[in-house]
Amino acid sequence: MSIEGHSSAPGANVIKEHYCEEPGCKEWGGFGNSPSKAIPVRWWCWEHFPHKTYEQEQALRRKLEASETGAPN
Repeated sequence: MSIEGHSSAPGANVIKEHYCEEPGCKEWGGFGNSPSKAIPVRWWCWEHFPHKTYEQEQALRRKLEASETGAPN
């Protein structure tokens, strides 16, 4: 694999790990939100992400219920 075209700027290739902010959750925090650039981004997993639409929330609820009953998704 070539590194051609990658940045050599300091800090450009640093990976920051962020996990879900929900207490006790150890999932990857892939969904971030910040109300402005002056406030640091907070990160959550999809299950705990507080900014889902109503439709997204309902789809997640159905998926969780199906996994509890053992039904296929």
